[in-house]
Amino acid sequence: MTTMTEASVREFKMPDVGEGLTEAEILKWYVQPGDTVTDGQVVCEVETAKAAVELPIPYNGVVRELRFPEGTTVDVGTAIITVDEGGGDAGAGEAGGAASVAESETPAETPAPAPPAPQAPKPEGRKPVLVGYGVAEASTKRRPRKGVPVQQAQVPARAQQPEAAAAVQGELNGHTSPVDRPSSVGRPLAKPPVRKLAKDLGVDLATVTPSGPDGIITREDVYAASAPPAPEPVQTPVAAPTPAPAAVSYEGARETRIPIKGVRKATATAMIDSAFTAPHVTEFVTVDVTRTMKLIEELKQDKDLAGLRVNPLLLIAKALLVAIKRHPEVNASWDEANQEIVLKHYVNLGIAAATPRGLIVPNIKDAHTKTLPELAQALGELVSTAREGKTSPAAMQGGTVTITNVGVFGVDTGTPLLNPGESAILAVGAIKLQPWVHKGKVKPRQVTTLALSFDHRLVDGELGSKVLADVAAILEQPKRLITWA
Repeated sequence: MTTMTEASVREFKMPDVGEGLTEAEILKWYVQPGDTVTDGQVVCEVETAKAAVELPIPYNGVVRELRFPEGTTVDVGTAIITVDEGGGDAGAGEAGGAASVAESETPAETPAPAPPAPQAPKPEGRKPVLVGYGVAEASTKRRPRKGVPVQQAQVPARAQQPEAAAAVQGELNGHTSPVDRPSSVGRPLAKPPVRKLAKDLGVDLATVTPSGPDGIITREDVYAASAPPAPEPVQTPVAAPTPAPAAVSYEGARETRIPIKGVRKATATAMIDSAFTAPHVTEFVTVDVTRTMKLIEELKQDKDLAGLRVNPLLLIAKALLVAIKRHPEVNASWDEANQEIVLKHYVNLGIAAATPRGLIVPNIKDAHTKTLPELAQALGELVSTAREGKTSPAAMQGGTVTITNVGVFGVDTGTPLLNPGESAILAVGAIKLQPWVHKGKVKPRQVTTLALSFDHRLVDGELGSKVLADVAAILEQPKRLITWA
């Protein structure tokens, strides 16, 4: 019989997935105690102040314990899951594995290990808990802990119903449930991408009828479940862009409280820091962009831009990059600690994007080096990735200037707040057909309003005005993209 020691138990700690972030919230566990895991397998999804990230585990073995339930915010560096690397060793034998796991779980303060208990019969027909990764050839069962109460933290967070809680409690005490564990706690079988799709669509997998082999839920099942309208109003509209009016009642309640965490919490903190740290100045200009709109229609027919998204944002971004090239002092940051102004010789162009998780600002690295087709491709990928909720934390780091397009909401203009560490942000209003004096006559023209906010410690009124005027001049006469570039 092989004796297993605590040396075979590995702790997986919450990593820093956001370049300096200090905490993350556990959104979903994809495994439970007793499951077999392999190196690189995704075990959970966490949300940082930047984005949602799936965490792969770097070990092979059997999950011993989930340290925190779903919904818990955990500090970086804290162990969140333990894996017994010896628990998946088929050569040790099933009986030996069961005894060694029980011994390794004996608390340090216990004077002596409990006497061995009869081995539980091996369950038949065990299904994989995480679809696509299979099950271990030999599994181990825990021996009852005599005289040691089961800790509440060891009960999986998903066991919310009385039946599920009883099933999990029995399993932790060494009793085999009449049915397989995954089904006893009501966990539907689905691959991680399908679970992610269900979460994005707001579909509870427990209500979905599976059509795949062995009762596996497919993407088609999730889409079918999301098709009919919900019969009741949503209890907590977390993704709603604005709070519900006071007169609206949710199942009798006159108020709905939404926890401030994740992306929304980070955004609020950043905006407060920005508003009360950097002295903001905002300037406005209204410009005739009729020629730019005509150029966009012509570029849509250009074979070099085939398959790419050509829209006003593309030429506005290019105009801002040209203006920064003509006035590089605007592309800077304020180093308070060293009392220095840091001039950036590169432009990481941020694009504000509204997502169900809140406002995020991913940026295009070295945007000043890209051709128009390359910039169009980068913008398209940035927007689609943000809408899918797959923006990585690294993509939101290191921005230098930002564009926010409030015109897509029909808004004429605004006074945007700077992203911390940046010197300027350009807001683009709605492009509308308006009466405009053109060549001495009043004619209908495509008109928009631009607003440039800048840090007055770095950018004085003259520099800010020149940058904004250059952007407006390029959009009025887009041929300046060639002459000024």
